[in-house]
Amino acid sequence: MRRPEEIIIRPIITEKTNRLMEEKKYVFEVALDATKHEIKYAIEKLFSVPVLKVNTMIVKPKKKRIFGKITRRYGYTRKYKKAIVTIPPDKEIDLLSL
Repeated sequence: MRRPEEIIIRPIITEKTNRLMEEKKYVFEVALDATKHEIKYAIEKLFSVPVLKVNTMIVKPKKKRIFGKITRRYGYTRKYKKAIVTIPPDKEIDLLSL
């Protein structure tokens, strides 16, 4: 099994995820090939909290226009996997410790 630092890449902090944190759901970017069991193990080891549920999704790349000095080009954002982790109501995760 891989180390937890290899599985959890970074927390995703947006307005929507801040609302989810009030419901004790935390959102992380994880390795593309990580399974739900590996994600659960990594969160429990990194933050010392029990995990009730893990939902995952793969975010598809989106097409973006890139403007240069002479020409316009098209590129894509990168593809990544996102995990929403639910913890018990009496526990909390300190995202700044990651």
